[in-house]
Amino acid sequence: MIDRGHALPLVAQAQRPGISRGSIYYLPRVVSPADLAIMRRIDEFHLLYPFAGSRMLRDLLRQEGVSVGRLMSRC
Repeated sequence: MIDRGHALPLVAQAQRPGISRGSIYYLPRVVSPADLAIMRRIDEFHLLYPFAGSRMLRDLLRQEGVSVGRLMSRC
């Protein structure tokens, strides 16, 4: 849809179909296997405890020895 070699600027190419300008510069990154394992465990906890919020999930992960959170340096 977006042609980087086209004479029309990228911004104009994005405006026509209504695509946000930031999304044309986005490059996906590979997710590490460790992060995938944590995400899988969070999903398992959500099935066991559907009422659990982010803090409870964080505490459940910490009980298993996984240090997660926004302020991981303080964990």
